[in-house]
Amino acid sequence: MSDNRADSRPAKAERKPRAARAPSSVGTWFDHHLYSFVASLGRVVRKPWATALTVGVMAVALALPLGLWLVLDNVARLSGNVQQSREISVFLKQDIGSARATALADELRARGNIGKVELRTPQQGLDELRARGGLGDAIDAVGENPLPNLLVVTPKGDETLLVSSLRQIPEADLVQHDSLWRQRLDGWLRFGGRVAWVLAALLGLGALLVVGNTVRLDIQSRREEIGVLQLLGATDGFIRRPFLYLGAWYGLAAGVLSIALLTLAATALRSPLAELAASYGSRFELVGFDPLPAAAIVLAAALLGWLGAGLVTGHFLRQTRPTDT
Repeated sequence: MSDNRADSRPAKAERKPRAARAPSSVGTWFDHHLYSFVASLGRVVRKPWATALTVGVMAVALALPLGLWLVLDNVARLSGNVQQSREISVFLKQDIGSARATALADELRARGNIGKVELRTPQQGLDELRARGGLGDAIDAVGENPLPNLLVVTPKGDETLLVSSLRQIPEADLVQHDSLWRQRLDGWLRFGGRVAWVLAALLGLGALLVVGNTVRLDIQSRREEIGVLQLLGATDGFIRRPFLYLGAWYGLAAGVLSIALLTLAATALRSPLAELAASYGSRFELVGFDPLPAAAIVLAAALLGWLGAGLVTGHFLRQTRPTDT
């Protein structure tokens, strides 16, 4: 009886070490990421004035190229899409009736270098002139409808060759294709896009330097703490992680603020621009960023802050890493 009790005690003692499990490396890694995420946010909140200055400078640097892109997008939309600007207007002779105009439109649709053909009758053209406003009295004074049938042709391939072939049609009286203004506008838009990319690169570098300098100051204030962690054997990733999240918070806030600034600017300009467009008979309205591009911009700003903090922290750790003696 006593032997059985004596044998059972070591068995219980052997089960105790099995119950005490060491935390997994994945769990520890996740816990430190979560701690760094929350702790870095706390450091941002505890320095509101310094945070406001850093975020404000980054937001302005981001808003300038983004604003230029927004302006170029609205200018491109104002000028009409590319498909509309490629349209060729074929005015038929006055004696061409609706039946022949319809048959000619069907013949053109069968061509391989033509994407679309739209027939506009003289009555449709007259109604369009009336809808533009200010021409009703002049149209009534003319009496008989002077407009011919119109074919609006959208090319698939080379516009120049198609225009030449359309001018050879016996029923065509005038073929109109004003491509020079579109080519010039496209050139200006391409140039503006290149300018926007250059500004984005320069000001993005400026934002990177701003967040890097801010993180560097924070590193200097915690220099002794980092030295102790290095002596205790902490890895570079462990030390770098809170500063990476700190830079990401700066970038995230700057991205949100830049979108807010551009939204306020668009709101302030939308009403007077709509009135100006209405005076020309246009319904053009200034459009801002859609939710998906805005979210992508905010995410890119956060990654920019992360990168700036990573560069500065990595340089500091390489300079202060203990060497074996």
